[in-house]
Amino acid sequence: MRMNTLNGVWSGGTPEGEGTGRLSSGQRSEKSCTDDEETFNDTLRFPADEVDRGGNANSSSPLHHHLPKPPSLMKTSKNSSLEANVKRRRIKPLKTSQESLTDRTGTGSSSDSLQDDVLGPPAFDGSARSPSRQWSIDGSLTDTPVSVCPARDRGGSLSEPDKKSFKSCEPISNSAASSKIRLSPIHPSGPMPAVELCTASTSLRTANRIDRDCVDYGDTRRAGPERLHRNLSDSRLLETMVSDNTSLNSMKSTSSVLNPIRPRDVRNRSFLEGSVLGHGALLGADELDRYFPERRLGIYIVTWNMQGEKELPADLDDLLLPTDSEFAQDFYVIGVQEGCADRREWETRLQETLGPYYVMLNAATHGVLYLSVFIRRDLIWFCSEVEHATVTTRIISQIKTKGAVGICLTFFGTSFLFITSHFTSGDTKVYERILDYNKIIEALALPRSLPDTNPYRSTSSDVTTRFDEVFWFGDFNFRLEKDREGVEAILRELESDLAPLLQYDQLAKEMRDGSIFKGFQEAPISFLPTYKFDVGCDVYDTTSKKRIPSYTDRVLFRSRQKDDITVVKYSCCSSIRTSDHRPVVGIFQVKLRPGRDNIPLGAGQFDRELYLEGIRRRISRELKRREAMKSQKNSTVCSIS
Repeated sequence: MRMNTLNGVWSGGTPEGEGTGRLSSGQRSEKSCTDDEETFNDTLRFPADEVDRGGNANSSSPLHHHLPKPPSLMKTSKNSSLEANVKRRRIKPLKTSQESLTDRTGTGSSSDSLQDDVLGPPAFDGSARSPSRQWSIDGSLTDTPVSVCPARDRGGSLSEPDKKSFKSCEPISNSAASSKIRLSPIHPSGPMPAVELCTASTSLRTANRIDRDCVDYGDTRRAGPERLHRNLSDSRLLETMVSDNTSLNSMKSTSSVLNPIRPRDVRNRSFLEGSVLGHGALLGADELDRYFPERRLGIYIVTWNMQGEKELPADLDDLLLPTDSEFAQDFYVIGVQEGCADRREWETRLQETLGPYYVMLNAATHGVLYLSVFIRRDLIWFCSEVEHATVTTRIISQIKTKGAVGICLTFFGTSFLFITSHFTSGDTKVYERILDYNKIIEALALPRSLPDTNPYRSTSSDVTTRFDEVFWFGDFNFRLEKDREGVEAILRELESDLAPLLQYDQLAKEMRDGSIFKGFQEAPISFLPTYKFDVGCDVYDTTSKKRIPSYTDRVLFRSRQKDDITVVKYSCCSSIRTSDHRPVVGIFQVKLRPGRDNIPLGAGQFDRELYLEGIRRRISRELKRREAMKSQKNSTVCSIS
């Protein structure tokens, strides 16, 4: 006779009772109890090593959780007494068989597993069949009768004959329920640290960290709400990225301040040629509004004719970081004509001045024409690949003292073109300068790989029409059409209005006539002529040539859409006196538009070697400054009374 341990049904013969091999409670008799003992005797057969260890059974011993329990009724040959086997093994107090059958939550401990191993296979069909005897708490077998509930069928429902008997089932006694072994809850060894909900807490600032050597973040945070309306400060980006509720909630599950991404959003495919307002686009509207809520980009333009001097200014802070500007800008574009012999040294000095907040995105050169583009390091991921091209305006192309160099890129959905140039010199060579301009706009081969954001408004004969925003700056060499004495007389009489002097400006006249810089604008000039000074002082040319003071250094701009560019500042840096030209500075705010993810991205590339060298120099400079301050504090002044 065999038993199918998976469903608790006997096979190989038909026992007394129902045809299915199950016995009802009414069919039990005295003989069934004796048969019950025989069944347990056959079931509780242990290996020899287990029998030898006898009473050393440990309730915490690792045992399999799925060993079978004994069947309810079974007819076998007689074996040794069940009570004798139990007393010989000295089993520790364990959970009763009734309790193990009713514990459907699976919360029992390892002791429950051991007891289950001893008691035999469970009834997998859901029945609560039990022998007429049950285990007591001390491990002995008693004659306490236990009510047996009828079994459910496989579908979980009761048959009609069993429904009546199911109502007569008595619940498990309290003594058996109280014998259930429960593990005490695990408590932490010490108090858990409090999690701050403030975005300024250390636990939340895990990304977008602020450099410790820069303390201006604290000042911008404590400023009033009126300063938060500007996106030119370093603190604006930090506030936008950390203070939003979504980022704060994401800290509950991750250690990043970035917005959480749902799996269903990742599963949805997004096409490169998608909508401009496509959700999840790197260059789309969501990301643009996150970094630039006002959709305005700050650009700092510098043009300077260095006169080929080998000696660079000791300090470039006044040139790039003037004290009268409230905020630093997002882009710094520096164009140099007649640059110094060591171009790498010049770029390193620029990186040292701008510090760790900025990286050099790209630099191009054409002879002694240098053009460098620096960008905030947080924004490099939204830039396209950078392209550059050069044009020479000399008859002999090997001579690269005059010409132009251009750099173009796309930022989000707005394309930019930066050109620095050096036109033909001479007081009366206006026509030659116009020829230089025409040659540059026709020969400057940009863009090459970048897609045109508005090809319907582009022309092949003018490079400036192929971009949304164009900045053209340099030494254009246009002069004032008045003699030296007349210009000096006007300068002596001028107080703030420069209109009497600017009416003689050659460039302004040619732009009004439409012969040069078509579509370009210039901010109102409120500074004195930047050419030509004696080196090291603020006196105009005192040599025998007596050159006429003029506005040779200019910054012009053009945009496809009206009012896209707003002028913030247009002036010169009078503290830089190492050349006969004064640097000219222009600060602008440019309107940005969202883009598509169909442009070749720059992948965050920048000049890393230049960045590290600039930071090393900043550290050395700071250490020297501290040593100087320490030596001043340690020095003593002797006084004679």
